[in-house]
Amino acid sequence: MTRSEKTLAMRLLESQGIPFQMIAFPETIHDAPGVAAFAGLPPQMVYKTLVVEVTDRGDRTLPGRPKPLLILLAAHRTLDLRKTAAALGVKKVAMARQTEAERLTGLQVGGISALALLQRGFAIYLDEDAILLDEFVVSAGKRGLNLRMRVDDFRRVTGADWLDAGTPA
Repeated sequence: MTRSEKTLAMRLLESQGIPFQMIAFPETIHDAPGVAAFAGLPPQMVYKTLVVEVTDRGDRTLPGRPKPLLILLAAHRTLDLRKTAAALGVKKVAMARQTEAERLTGLQVGGISALALLQRGFAIYLDEDAILLDEFVVSAGKRGLNLRMRVDDFRRVTGADWLDAGTPA
């Protein structure tokens, strides 16, 4: 794979000497359960990146509209909006619609990657379910490409915080 064919996420990891394995799959697969099935991986190992917006901060008096968040959640889990809002200390959060997620990130749904968005100022959260894993699979920033890497490396590079955000699907 030439440098021009590599995604921003791949170039970032290589520049920091972080090992990863590329997983290619058909671009027609747009979700983490589909990637897990195609790659023959357990769903608890394949993570989706969700764009979440704080819609009501409650008593918090922060100026301006808060920046959307990126929350990574295993394929076999569902985002619990109430639990997420409570964990973040706000009153209400909502998933961004597909067109809004793509507008906010500049990436297509099915290819949204926290690793590709580090310079865009998103807060990044990783569902606490990943504490149990050594490695997991995340988007490479392009539909049809994911990266298998160590969870600790991901957290170190992205600054991701743990968040109790999911429930079993």
